[in-house]
Amino acid sequence: MIALILAAGYATRLYPLTKDTPKPLLPIQGTRTILDLLMDRLEVLEEITEILIVTNERFFGAFQQWQLEYGGTKPVRILNDGTSSPETRLGAVGDIQFVIEREHLKEDLLVLAGDNVLGFGLEGYLNYFHQVDKDCILVRTVDNIQELRSVGVAELDDELRVLSLEEKPQSPRTNIGVFALYIYKRSTLPLFSRYLAEGGNPDAPSYFPEWLHSRQEIRAYFTEGTIEDVGTPEAYAEMRGSLRNGEGNNGE
Repeated sequence: MIALILAAGYATRLYPLTKDTPKPLLPIQGTRTILDLLMDRLEVLEEITEILIVTNERFFGAFQQWQLEYGGTKPVRILNDGTSSPETRLGAVGDIQFVIEREHLKEDLLVLAGDNVLGFGLEGYLNYFHQVDKDCILVRTVDNIQELRSVGVAELDDELRVLSLEEKPQSPRTNIGVFALYIYKRSTLPLFSRYLAEGGNPDAPSYFPEWLHSRQEIRAYFTEGTIEDVGTPEAYAEMRGSLRNGEGNNGE
């Protein structure tokens, strides 16, 4: 299995913090960055054979510098999608397809947002994927209506099959939020190009499984752990404070 970290965004809501520093490389726990904490989650997954990080032209050098200082054991490669501004970005789904095509990927693929701080390990999620042998999305119960309106929202049956999925709904049908952690079977990867060729939205990563679930079965995996998107300067300061005080980022 290959892990793909999406890190090609420009995080304009965090300016000026992210004017010259990509959001995943912001220090979050002392000198350790959001990306460092995410890599901790991946390093313990035996079946991950390589970690790919896709970024843009503006931040490519910063990730290369991070890689020089990174002391992990798994192979890591930084890929440049060639874009240099928010106006020219490929979008999350566009970046996934860029990597699939450039690297000729033929392995199962774990896709992660590079700017999320996870309060749980990923071992259970990967075990579930192998158990059901289907493409998987990660979900958790969300009771805040404003948060639901900012993520994907799923309807599931009793077997945790996805019945519907809607990105950022104004009127959510359920309280099941979908977060940017996906596992795709190798046989599904060619469908990314078909999705985009049919005019699919290349932006948010949940748009692809929203399209996919009506064509083949997708299963959902529930977590009770926290998933923090450090989207504003205030949220960033709050997250740094909680981690400094020993809260959050615990195992499942």
